[in-house]
Amino acid sequence: MKQKLVKALLLFAVIALISSIIPACKSKTSDSDIKTSTETALRGNPDLSGVRVDVNEGVATLSGEVKDEATRAAAESAVTTIKGVKSVTNNISIAPLPQAPVEVTADDPLRTSVNDAIKDHPGVTASVNDGVITLTGEIKRADLPTLMQKLNALKPKKIENQLTIK
Repeated sequence: MKQKLVKALLLFAVIALISSIIPACKSKTSDSDIKTSTETALRGNPDLSGVRVDVNEGVATLSGEVKDEATRAAAESAVTTIKGVKSVTNNISIAPLPQAPVEVTADDPLRTSVNDAIKDHPGVTASVNDGVITLTGEIKRADLPTLMQKLNALKPKKIENQLTIK
């Protein structure tokens, strides 16, 4: 009986030892391997050229700038499929839309157009300097919106309204 007990204990010890060794033998993907795989996956999409990745203990952190939300989501999706990635922190920002340049009409054509716009409004005078229209004189309250609409359509840099409302 003692011999059976010793064999059972010995068998139990061997099984416990093997059970603890087997998980340690599994290949663990290193952070540098994950980073290399992630960078390769990101290079496959030209829209993701501005994305950088850092990996720490299997957590991939994305940063950089892309054109829209769909591209941002695509980067995260591509990274989550990489073997060894435990989670993704997406710090990618979306690039602002480019602003259209402000179009300002040159003074000479602007001056001619302004004079044409104010001809229907007696008592109003205008001067133009560096794209800025300066209005002086008197105007009826009801006529002011029409005049301002005409002048804004000429695309001046600015309108300085010094008119007196009657």
